[in-house]
Amino acid sequence: MQGRMVRAALLSATMLAACPAAAQAPLANGQPQQDTIDSVVTQLPRTAVPRHYAIEVTPDAPNLRFSGRVAIDVDVVKPTDRLVLNAKELTFDSVSIRAGSGAPKPGTATIDPKAQTVTLAFGSQLAPGRYRLDIAYRGVIHQQANGFFALDSKAPDGSPRRSLFTQFEAADARAFVPSWDEPDYKARWDLSVVAPANLMAVGNMPAARTEPLPGNLKRVTFRQTPLMSSYLLFLGVGDFGRIKTMSGNTEVAITMGRGNEAKAQTALDAEAQVLTYYNQYFGTPYPLPKLENVAGPGQSQFFGAMENWGAIFTFERILLDDPAITTDAERQAIFGVQAHEMAHQWFGDLVTMAWWDDLWLNEGFASWMANKTTQHFHPDWGADVEHVASREEALDIDAFATTHPIVQSVRTVEQANQAFDTITYSKGESVLTMLEGFAGPDVWQKGIQAYIAAHKYRNTRTDDLWHAVEQAGAAGITQIAHDFTLQPGVPLIRVGAASCAGGSTTVSVTQGQFSEDKPDAAPLRWHVPVRAMTLGGAPMRAIVANGSGELKVAGCAPLLINAGQTGYYRTLYQPDQIAQLTKAYASLAPVDQYGLLADNLALASANYQPMAVGLDLLAAVPADAQPKVTELAVQEWSALYQLFDGDAATQARIAADMSARFGPVLQRLGMAPRAGEPVLEATLRPVLIRALGRVGDQTVTAEARRLFQDPASIPGSLKSAWLRVVAENADAATWDRLHALAKGASGAVERSTFYDLLGRTRDPALAQRALDLSLTDEPGPTISSDMIGAVANRHSELALDFVLAHLDRVRQLTDTSGWSRFIARLGESSHQPTTIDKLDAYATAHVAATDRKPIDQTIAHLRTRFARQARLQEQTRAWLAAHAS
Repeated sequence: MQGRMVRAALLSATMLAACPAAAQAPLANGQPQQDTIDSVVTQLPRTAVPRHYAIEVTPDAPNLRFSGRVAIDVDVVKPTDRLVLNAKELTFDSVSIRAGSGAPKPGTATIDPKAQTVTLAFGSQLAPGRYRLDIAYRGVIHQQANGFFALDSKAPDGSPRRSLFTQFEAADARAFVPSWDEPDYKARWDLSVVAPANLMAVGNMPAARTEPLPGNLKRVTFRQTPLMSSYLLFLGVGDFGRIKTMSGNTEVAITMGRGNEAKAQTALDAEAQVLTYYNQYFGTPYPLPKLENVAGPGQSQFFGAMENWGAIFTFERILLDDPAITTDAERQAIFGVQAHEMAHQWFGDLVTMAWWDDLWLNEGFASWMANKTTQHFHPDWGADVEHVASREEALDIDAFATTHPIVQSVRTVEQANQAFDTITYSKGESVLTMLEGFAGPDVWQKGIQAYIAAHKYRNTRTDDLWHAVEQAGAAGITQIAHDFTLQPGVPLIRVGAASCAGGSTTVSVTQGQFSEDKPDAAPLRWHVPVRAMTLGGAPMRAIVANGSGELKVAGCAPLLINAGQTGYYRTLYQPDQIAQLTKAYASLAPVDQYGLLADNLALASANYQPMAVGLDLLAAVPADAQPKVTELAVQEWSALYQLFDGDAATQARIAADMSARFGPVLQRLGMAPRAGEPVLEATLRPVLIRALGRVGDQTVTAEARRLFQDPASIPGSLKSAWLRVVAENADAATWDRLHALAKGASGAVERSTFYDLLGRTRDPALAQRALDLSLTDEPGPTISSDMIGAVANRHSELALDFVLAHLDRVRQLTDTSGWSRFIARLGESSHQPTTIDKLDAYATAHVAATDRKPIDQTIAHLRTRFARQARLQEQTRAWLAAHAS
């Protein structure tokens, strides 16, 4: 699932027990196979194991409901008079069970809504053996992306149309079919749908047959799936178009709302390209006959795309290339998101984690593989630097006491939803990058191939991966991996005084722990792979263990620790060492420029060194720096500007500096796209436009006003950037005009972008208008919460108070899986300490103590930011005064 951020009602607060798994699980080749998992966490009694589901659903899309029938072949493994399955928001019409050709035995269904289970009681004992369980039931179709859901859009002729999709991760297959809805209960699935004859139906597998039915209906029956987990099942029904091609023996396709076929070609090209590469890299060919990516309008607070096996679902805004609104960065993201979801077809779908504790085996790996694939096919996109940006996101979260290990304890469904976070994705990706560097790319790939071959169609735990890589030749990797995945936090490498003799530099290092809010805590210990070099010299590698070590590096030039930025740690240099690196900054590789700058600004912010150290590096960023490095510099200058909210004089000084530094860069790039320009220059341009526009740069704001006279003339790749400047500086008349553009937009992606812009205004009265509009039917149920989030970026307290005052209504406009994170994000930009009390009071009243981590993380960030603000302002003012022109 793509979402670094993203997946709410409390589903179960009960502790889950570790129980023995079922004994036999037939593999795809039909041979019985002992389960590889001796015990896994479960919510369900281990009395029965499903082997096969045959489901038929009949949606009633206009009335947002459906009926279903399921026949489940199940092995009862312990004597019992009842079976307990997962079920959510389902009602039961009939239940029966039979053994072989015996007579059906009726049962009764008792629902436990809190536990999301149904108990099927049969009145007498069921002996161990194979049974057929038949259930007729009914369910609801949602308008948020949970379970079985509907998304509305416009057909090419402007008429309304409703499409149906499914989203089951982490625990919503139970809202579609009563089932053993846990990842280690793999089974085969047959799925049929009764749908209007003029609509297209899409499933994990190709259709096996289509039968006409009375009433202008049809029954589409899909081919049987291989063994897979319930959360990977998919169904889509709608007025779809489809484009396809062949990649080897596999049909690859993009399915989207009819009329958008041309916008899907970019995605289709990427899909075919990536599949060929993955077949080679993983060593096990993609096993299904087709791989489809299905585009849906709208959006989610929880995810952007989902790796359903053979039928990935992705929201249109990150799958379709719409020339009217898609930016160059978004066009690159089409490739990256597809690479992420396609990696899941092996890591997650073919081989699946046994329980959500090991979710990172899915998400961290897919994030790592997507970055690797982007570097392979598009080295000019700066994906090596982008990896460091992803690592910085993880370090920022991981340095707080509210963090958690990569391999975490998940004991409620809400915790499973919350597990889709930055630690799982970005820290997981970063640690895998570090471990690949330790093992070496060839040994690493050999280990991954062995892991997939050994565990295909099964469930695994994290140690199964380490065992495979060790066996491939990476001796010692398990110890390093355990340190970085089983405990939280960020190692800090402190560099001692260096000495040079005989053409080599020798330096002692000590390992502590970098912390944003607990700097005096006893540090944890890691085996830290360190890569160091002197500038212009050859790199060396060493493991810093037991808290200290000595490095001997060829050459006597300035010393760079974490050269290449593959390590997951921060580095604190001696003052003279960082001064030498600052002087030599322009000669560093872009990836090291990015990492060194981010590292030292974080160390300064957390008071490990003066703010001037980080600001000197920021000032050293060359005017012609690699665009990703320039982008980081723009972000850091913008953060300084925000640090002084309420201090107009200092903000004016910073704004002038930003115009002086970055205005010429924008002028060099030009205000409009250039034919044949480098990709990274094209992606930097809108970053500069937004940042300079936000601080009131006169050249940029004047150009934005000029372009807004004829919005249709703005190049699509820059439309959202220029209109962001317009929206932020809007008066009432301008806001009304933007509102009219939103109402008149025909494309779903363009429409959602315009409604988001309405929340970006700096005028509090107009921001309130955007909030009020979000509660109407006009934006649409999946766009409204995004508008509220847009307001929160600049008016955090206003948005939070609004949501707290309209809780019931806003919850209807938000994914249940993403609700707790949605609330937490509303407070992230706050400038008022009272926000902490509001968030805490909300969590105390509405969130189980075990499930409040996102809110506690926001509270920790706010407390730290408020506590250090005066120090940072004082030190920054002093630096600005010392560098006055």
